[in-house]
Amino acid sequence: MQAAITTERVKAALEAAREAMVADRRYLHQHPELSFQESNTGAYIAQQLKALGIETREGIAGTGVIGVVRGKESGLCICLRADIDALPIQESNEVPYRSRNAGVMHACGHDAHSAMVLGAGRVLHALRQEWSGTVLLLFQPGEEKIPGGASLVLKENALRDPVPAGIIGQHVTPELALGKVGFHAGPFMASSDELHVTVKGKGGHAANPAVLVDPIVIAAKLLLALKEEFERYRNGRNLILAFGKFIAEGATNVVPNEVQLAGTLRTFDEAHRSELHAWLPRWSNDFCAQLGGSCAFEVRRGYPVVVNDPELTTNTRKAAEQYLGADKVVDMPQRMGSEDFAFYTQVMPGCFFRLGTGGKGALKGLHTPDFDIEEDALVVGAGVMVWGALGGIAR
Repeated sequence: MQAAITTERVKAALEAAREAMVADRRYLHQHPELSFQESNTGAYIAQQLKALGIETREGIAGTGVIGVVRGKESGLCICLRADIDALPIQESNEVPYRSRNAGVMHACGHDAHSAMVLGAGRVLHALRQEWSGTVLLLFQPGEEKIPGGASLVLKENALRDPVPAGIIGQHVTPELALGKVGFHAGPFMASSDELHVTVKGKGGHAANPAVLVDPIVIAAKLLLALKEEFERYRNGRNLILAFGKFIAEGATNVVPNEVQLAGTLRTFDEAHRSELHAWLPRWSNDFCAQLGGSCAFEVRRGYPVVVNDPELTTNTRKAAEQYLGADKVVDMPQRMGSEDFAFYTQVMPGCFFRLGTGGKGALKGLHTPDFDIEEDALVVGAGVMVWGALGGIAR
């Protein structure tokens, strides 16, 4: 990092950019788009970058954008990542920047993530004669939908010219107080796989139980037995197997031929994950066969484990302590939620941290119709990303 740049200088630059960040966040909040449909979102972000004179690459993984901010001399490259997609949720907030797209809402804070990376880009570009290296500003589509936009960004080799030495991302967190950030080195967020199960039997009239092989009974017994067996396998380890869907399309006097189940599998260890991918179908098939039925058990591979690189995470945490004060930086426990940022951590050092957006009002949780943030958090998150990037490229 160049000696001419101080935390005070960055904070002053971000305060000057506060109004623009709020405007960016509110525009994006009003115009949310679903995963891999973010054409207007990408166009807006590209327009802002070009207006600043920042080199802009469009069409990343379809609708994504990359801004390239170059310092006065060549050096290491750090990538700052934001996700840009919204969720299929009808917003209930009565605010001036309420979503204008029926049934679509930025209920996970991706509008804020994008505004903060835009804000970080504004400051880094304005101070570009005072630091060396390159910062890639990645605005990634499709975080909320398998296969995850991150996997597509990597598949098309979009992070290049130059290749980043590390990548930093963040996520708004309403249960963490405004002004604070949280870090966790190593495995941080769980892998997430979808489970789709079809239990088959022999249906018919409910008045003739002797000739039926009731798939509802088999499926109910399967769920209970599978949970018991999973607890033995888990043996106190941090793993989750849960089912949220049980569909039997019968009637009061009709037993269906099959039952549909759907659930999720989450782990913090890729070895355990692979073992379970093999074990769950095999065990379930054997169990249903013993009861006279059959089972088609499909594991749809989702996002891997987010593994925060110890060195990059330690350095980014130190940068946050310098920028905010040590009392504003906390330890975060592992989280069972998943993130496609995990794909980046498989191929390069990554640091994914949590940004406090909680305020004085009632907690408004992620993925809910009344989710919102305290917008003062924008300057906090953008500042940590700027200072983290400058520290990273000065290694």
